[in-house]
Amino acid sequence: MAELQQQAIDNENQQKMQQELEMQKKQVMIQILTPEARDRLGNLRLTKPDFVNQIELQLIQIAQSGSVKNKITDDQLKDLLKRVSGTKREINIRRK
Repeated sequence: MAELQQQAIDNENQQKMQQELEMQKKQVMIQILTPEARDRLGNLRLTKPDFVNQIELQLIQIAQSGSVKNKITDDQLKDLLKRVSGTKREINIRRK
């Protein structure tokens, strides 16, 4: 019984830490992205949450290195997304 209670407490602590990290990440995004760029990331998160997490981590690293002088605009974010996503495979459908 005590072991189950300890597991429950550990789970709660992990959830609190995750929420705290998400809040910190959100604050950094507010500081380094324009509202349009944040909206774009929010929309993209609906379809590709893992990809957005990867992008956010890269943006945080860029911000921590001191490379960001001004806020990142929507166009700059688009360029970053294109570079990170790489080349997409083209699908050609031929009918005979």
